Amino acid sequence: MNLDVNTLFMVTIYVEAILGLLLLFAWVQNTAIHAVAWWGFAHLIRAASIVLFGMYGSAPDLLTIDFANALLFTSFAVTWTGARVFDGRPAEPVYLVTGAVLWLLICRLPVLAEAIDMRSLIATGIITSYTWLTSYEFWRGRGEPLVSRWPAIFMLFAHGALFLLRTPLIAVLPWQITNHVYGSVWLTVLSFEALLFTISVAFILLAMAKERTELRHRTAAMIDPLTGIANRRAFMQDAGQLAKRHSVNPRPTAVLLIDLDHFKSINDRFGHALGDRALELFALTARQSVRSTDLLGRLGGEEFAAVLADTNRDKAMAVAERIRASFAQAALEVDNRPVGATVSIGVVHCPDGAVDVHDLLAQADQALYRAKENGRNRVEIASLDAFRDHTPDKAADPVAAKSAA
Repeated sequence: MNLDVNTLFMVTIYVEAILGLLLLFAWVQNTAIHAVAWWGFAHLIRAASIVLFGMYGSAPDLLTIDFANALLFTSFAVTWTGARVFDGRPAEPVYLVTGAVLWLLICRLPVLAEAIDMRSLIATGIITSYTWLTSYEFWRGRGEPLVSRWPAIFMLFAHGALFLLRTPLIAVLPWQITNHVYGSVWLTVLSFEALLFTISVAFILLAMAKERTELRHRTAAMIDPLTGIANRRAFMQDAGQLAKRHSVNPRPTAVLLIDLDHFKSINDRFGHALGDRALELFALTARQSVRSTDLLGRLGGEEFAAVLADTNRDKAMAVAERIRASFAQAALEVDNRPVGATVSIGVVHCPDGAVDVHDLLAQADQALYRAKENGRNRVEIASLDAFRDHTPDKAADPVAAKSAA
């Protein structure tokens, strides 16, 4: 089969149109990810530009060269805008048309009217710039754990680099013009690469959108929607994984069980909306008081827990006291209301040996009970040995056994 550029033109038009419709269909199925719609329209615009390129010789050059290139540049700008929208950055309407406007102005300059090589280099530079900007936008958002982001970054950067080399390659490699279509095998190879890139990057972008949706679904199932920290299920799961790691390499560990004091009274006096704000405020201050490697979760209601790995007894008590004092200060007023919320904290420290999270939580619950009995707004630490000697059920559920606030 002799796959010339003319054939590739026709194939590319169909592929671009189909990919554009596919992406738009995917967006209709999940309209929350607007970037997919941007990418779909980018393919359709690119298909329209290729149609105009294919009319070269049978239509005015203004349409088949100048306007076709302007559409092509706009399609790459739309892809870049989609990348910005994907990572929560605003669309820039001015930059959407910057490449197209720049090209149309350049085409009107008499000095460049017949300078085909220079016009080709400028066109290549515009496309490469938008392609690299798209790659850069994905690079900026690399903090989000999407595996498919990395091949997108690589492919966009590599394609931009290869596209930039097109003009010098065409200048040094042999080619001839046949029926207004470049007949060089090298140009065929470059055009085929562009087609493969179009197909590949479309499916990678679609995979990124799908991966983000799945990630958000998993996150929603593991994150407490009010406070933004781990829910009970996620906390116990992460704590269980930590316990497995410590069974191989035991490290000193502390568990904190935290309960807001008189929370029912806060709800009764100020309303549930302000009570929710107090819970949000506690989660915020607690996150600021622990390390990023520590576990923090909401077990239910007004009860929270934390696991401090590789922490000695004194540091664990210092963290607990910091949480208590920070929240007491921050909750003196909540939304300009004199709430004066406080917390009581039970601490248990396991200096060595395997970590049993259920055991430690149950013991921390006993220390929390003492903190409540001794006046609230305080920190109490439990004795691990005493707990092991006197606790009949090591798998006790601290939420079910918690004392009344």
